[in-house]
Amino acid sequence: MGSVAENPMTAWTAVIALLFAFCLDRWFGEPTPRWHPVVWMGKYLDWMAGWIAPREALPAPNWRAFWAGALAWCGGALIVGIAADLLRWGLLHLSPAPAGLLLGALLKPMLSWRMLRVEVMGVEAALARSLDAGRLQLGRLVSREVTQLSEVEVRESAIESLAENLNDSVVAPVFWFLMAGLPGAAIYRFANTADAMWGYRGFRAGIDWEWAGKWAARADDVLSWIPARITAFLIAALAGGLSFARLRREAGHTPSPNSGWPMAAMALALGTRLRKPGVYSLNDAATAPESAATARALKLADHAVAVLLAWTCLAIFLLAWERPW
Repeated sequence: MGSVAENPMTAWTAVIALLFAFCLDRWFGEPTPRWHPVVWMGKYLDWMAGWIAPREALPAPNWRAFWAGALAWCGGALIVGIAADLLRWGLLHLSPAPAGLLLGALLKPMLSWRMLRVEVMGVEAALARSLDAGRLQLGRLVSREVTQLSEVEVRESAIESLAENLNDSVVAPVFWFLMAGLPGAAIYRFANTADAMWGYRGFRAGIDWEWAGKWAARADDVLSWIPARITAFLIAALAGGLSFARLRREAGHTPSPNSGWPMAAMALALGTRLRKPGVYSLNDAATAPESAATARALKLADHAVAVLLAWTCLAIFLLAWERPW
């Protein structure tokens, strides 16, 4: 491991890349689907689905479907990692500033804060028009059935999605960029996309994912474990500090080993209840969120992103070693 003085180019390149990626996100949002790497990942995953997952329920354990899903996931992750590393390698001959700007342009599609923020704001704006409009807008954010949700349940779902995706779309990609550079961020984004498309229990769209999607679900759990807790601690710190024991207890109410942490932190920080009917209820003794809670949640998330950027830039210089990001 080298000091910043020994290896200033890689540290400065990484910092420039990170800050420029967030600037691009703020100024322009998402690339068009034609040029979006995550869309390409989704096409690969969709194409492989017909090969790995059965269209009928088979006796468990279905090891054939499990290993087919595992191999398809590993093959996709390998392709994504190699492609990202080749792109990174092509920048090594450049000086820190242009290398950082180009690396930032490549990093931007692996994170998405502006779109998440706009979509969550859109739910509250739509609710102000009508409940049906709010449900329709929420359907852009979540995979759950929304047609029967009440106004409060729509708002709860939007705030939950904000907290969960603050990790998935911002904190985790930044964490893996810090740990493993552009390939780390790209592989995480592939894993998260695979979990969203394959990580289901039972049937979805006529395909049985019970065993074919297990590897993708577990891989996302592993890669999101540390970032999810970082997200929760960021929210907790900005809320003035929350009881760790209570945070851990509330997070344990959800079936996910990770998403419950940022959602529980958000519920406790806002002093409101967040629930998914029939599945979990976080901070259950509190009152249901009102319209102002969404604005407070977004403000808290904005501050969390700012602190994350500051901490990550500092960590890059403190942890800089002799290898390029």
